Amino acid sequence: MKSILTCQGITKSYGSGDIIENVLKQVDLEFFEGQASVLIGPSGSGKTTLLSILGCLLAPSEGQLLIADQSVNFFDKSSLTEVRRQKLGFIFQHAQLLPFLTIEENLAIVGRNAGMNDADIKQRLDNLLQRLELQAMRYKHPNQLSGGQRQRVAIARALLHRPSIVLADEPTAALDWLTGKTVVELLLEQARLEKAVLVVVTHDTRMLPLFDRILSIADGLLSEQQQTAIADNTFYTQT
Repeated sequence: MKSILTCQGITKSYGSGDIIENVLKQVDLEFFEGQASVLIGPSGSGKTTLLSILGCLLAPSEGQLLIADQSVNFFDKSSLTEVRRQKLGFIFQHAQLLPFLTIEENLAIVGRNAGMNDADIKQRLDNLLQRLELQAMRYKHPNQLSGGQRQRVAIARALLHRPSIVLADEPTAALDWLTGKTVVELLLEQARLEKAVLVVVTHDTRMLPLFDRILSIADGLLSEQQQTAIADNTFYTQT
């Protein structure tokens, strides 16, 4: 498999002098195309901090982040903007759609920011709306959609420009179990189809069987767990 995203000795610290808190401690990780990973851990363990670094929103204190074997320069703001627009797709706990734009307009703006031409945007938009069963919502505004529909739009927005990396921070926290599971399954299906790296932060352990990898973080230290299915199909994790 092709390596898409790599963490090498990522550390994130806050404070100075004798008062320094290490939120992340020497994280080494590699993500491959089409691979879906879930990141779990208690509140304050460093999940969102790691996701923010993977998304080039937060610079590490030590170590480096590589995208397609190229080191990310966190001090070059224009370069970071291009990386986020071209290679990254974000899905947040709340859809964060622009309320004054239609669903079509919310999606099209992502394509324009990524440098896609109008014909490609339309083709891609049509395809995603059909796949995610959003055709009837095309000209509606976000406040006319249910929570689950808005999250499906958020998935379409994250995938529209065919990013190689898709990151989701608690995308189902505001949804009921069945709607949340449907949203995650749609996200997994589309990310795998596009051969994108997918990293999802969640507190809902019921989602774990859906993913290829389970990454657990506690006190800034990361470990990987293996999924094991026993005879009665009960799921559990084994470190």
